[in-house]
Amino acid sequence: MAGLDAIGENILRELTQDGRISNLELAERVGLSASACLRRVQELERSGVIKGYRAVLDRTALGVGFVAYVTVGLSVHTKASQEAFERSISRSPEVRECHNVTGAVEYLLRVEAEDLAAYKRFHTEILGVLPQVNSITSYVVMGSPKDERA
Repeated sequence: MAGLDAIGENILRELTQDGRISNLELAERVGLSASACLRRVQELERSGVIKGYRAVLDRTALGVGFVAYVTVGLSVHTKASQEAFERSISRSPEVRECHNVTGAVEYLLRVEAEDLAAYKRFHTEILGVLPQVNSITSYVVMGSPKDERA
């Protein structure tokens, strides 16, 4: 990580694993006094390296039983078309992530739904009717042996 020393990297690694760790425990793990550790964390927050803290949710416990990555190709490759697509997709709660990518398509989406039937409704009634969309390819997630999203 550019601009960070080993202690800064250790602080980020520990916070990535447990964002609710106490400052005292964090200080012990990275080898700093509590006050020095707090100053370092506050500086990482002020500088924007740490953008926030989140709860990691069990999506299955919330009724999400279907996850797919979906590539979307646009029919028109203009800024206006991209902005219209992004506005539309931002209103869809099923879309948990939307990435503008390079390659054969313009977007990669992470879509979560209750089940296959709910995904089909999203695919057909929301994504499939957007005028900017030219192609849709779905990749159903069967398992996630490594997933470090928080």
